[in-house]
Amino acid sequence: METFKEKALDKKDDMGLFRRLFPFMRPHMAVFSLAVFLVFGLTALDLAIPWLTKQAVDRHILPTPSLAGESLAVDPENPLVAAFIRAYPEAIDREKEGLYVYREALSLADGETAFALRKADRQGVVWLALLMLAVAICHGSIAFAHTLLLELGGQRIIYDIRLAIFAHLRSLSIAYFHETPLGRMVTRVTGDVENLSEMFTSVVTFVFKDFFLVLGIVIMLFVLDVRLALVTLMILPPVILTAVFFAKSSRKAFRQLRVLIAEINSRFSETIGGMTVIRLFGWERETERVFSGVSRSHYDAGMRQVKIFAVFMPAMEVLSSIGLALVLYYGGLRVVSEGISLGVLVAYISYLRMFFRPVRDIAEKYNSLQNAFSSAERLFQILDEPMGAEGKKGGVNPGPVESLTFSKLSFGYEKDVLILKDLDFRVERGQTIAIVGPTGAGKTSMVSLLVRFWDPVAGSILVNGVDLRDLCLHTWRSRLAMVMQDPFLFAGTLRENIQHGADASSDEKLEALLKDAGCELLLSRLPKGLDTVLEEDGRPLSSGERQLVSIARAFAGNPEILILDEATSYVDSLSEGVVQEALSRLMRGRTTFLIAHRLSTARHADRILVLQKGRIVESGTHGELLAMEGLYWRMQHLESVEGGEADGKGHGKRDGKNA
Repeated sequence: METFKEKALDKKDDMGLFRRLFPFMRPHMAVFSLAVFLVFGLTALDLAIPWLTKQAVDRHILPTPSLAGESLAVDPENPLVAAFIRAYPEAIDREKEGLYVYREALSLADGETAFALRKADRQGVVWLALLMLAVAICHGSIAFAHTLLLELGGQRIIYDIRLAIFAHLRSLSIAYFHETPLGRMVTRVTGDVENLSEMFTSVVTFVFKDFFLVLGIVIMLFVLDVRLALVTLMILPPVILTAVFFAKSSRKAFRQLRVLIAEINSRFSETIGGMTVIRLFGWERETERVFSGVSRSHYDAGMRQVKIFAVFMPAMEVLSSIGLALVLYYGGLRVVSEGISLGVLVAYISYLRMFFRPVRDIAEKYNSLQNAFSSAERLFQILDEPMGAEGKKGGVNPGPVESLTFSKLSFGYEKDVLILKDLDFRVERGQTIAIVGPTGAGKTSMVSLLVRFWDPVAGSILVNGVDLRDLCLHTWRSRLAMVMQDPFLFAGTLRENIQHGADASSDEKLEALLKDAGCELLLSRLPKGLDTVLEEDGRPLSSGERQLVSIARAFAGNPEILILDEATSYVDSLSEGVVQEALSRLMRGRTTFLIAHRLSTARHADRILVLQKGRIVESGTHGELLAMEGLYWRMQHLESVEGGEADGKGHGKRDGKNA
């Protein structure tokens, strides 16, 4: 048993993917523009905190005369201040109005007196602390609005993308669903879309914020001290090289992870769906081995990603420490030589620590961005799939279907391998056409062309003389109903399953419809009747009951053309009679195509088409075909023998021919 192999991702540049995502963003640009505008406010507030710290140090805590002034105002009412002035009258700055004391004279005062003299410094520190608090409150408020806007815009975009993916899936040809595992499609519409959601809500504008913060920090470093800034930026080239290496390595790892996640989902979906067969044939160990192999590949890819990230983060920490060491060494010497103030060094260290935080954030966001871009590639693989007939609008609106003509029709799922060859016959309104033949003869393929799940590779199907491909597909399919061997019922109420896609009927019409479909006994045993909730695949209904519901669904659509794909093959003998009677009522007055695996169901057809290797080898009524003693006759004989109901006359003739 081999695993599903996920398609390899094409190498696409990030900007190319972003350009393809932009049309989904365009309708919501007002929201994102406001979020980006708020980024400038957040950046300014982030940069304000170290600057305010510098002001507190240089003006009030360890005041620098060039910034704080050579003297400070004192309170003459304070006894300690008055005593100091009497003791040191030369400490008074007499050039200023009011009472000012030279800062140099503070060294003459004891601790308590110095504390009293520096009342203005204490007040300045308090005001700066309150200003920092106000900055923090403003930052929190703007950050709240910023996050809210991002979530609003991101969720709207994801809503649009999910609808676009779902709508495009509905427009694809049936071939896509035959070729693509269910788990892979589920991964696209759920997991990959969620990854994109993270990109829009926590990556794009946050990367802008981090970029502007880094730019603002670099500017502030130069404003504080150019020489120290130049020394600090020596660390920048290694930072850039490390980030670029991480970007390239993580992109490759994420691409592999997304491929393997889809493969795991495909395998898991297949295993759950086929659990009965797996247990019946004892394939548990083989299935476990295959799933374990895929999971191991995913584990290895995940570990490669973890190792890349594990190298990057410590590398950034080391570079951050080197940068701080450079600042502490060179900046400390500048402070000692009075080239810069202590406040400048304190602010510088704060800015440098802030510098590496957005750099790390950008790297982490790049992690998420690569995850999102890998998902975007997968989603665009779906959106780039060419639409089938379902995606094409317009077309001729057919009137009542008076005739159907298969005109020299050929078809194959692969161009070089034809399943149907040169089919040529005509069906009039109200006729019942049975299609019989060995397994693989092309019976189901023929009616699939009628439903237009596929288009012929040669020839055509004519409806009232008009090529089926020229008709409005939605209108055409509304004229059809199909009752299959194993009907599919949706999770939901019984009423919803019957009226699915059809106009809601009144209770009186619905009761009459259910009576014709033979559902009275079924409804009588269900306490909630039509409002009974069915689980996935129609549980807890039996096969026969599910078939009756599918017949009721066909009645609800009031079709002109009916397709029956051996509708009693999965029904037990007790239910078969009820189903056959319901089908007879459903067929009345309608053009019917009957795929018959058991020839007993084809006997009363107006015409029987016998297929062999994709060709119509015999055509006629039941009696006419028996008289030919060809393939139909042999099939009838074998069925009779297997059923223990051999016709003596027919048996004798067959024996004679073989003698």
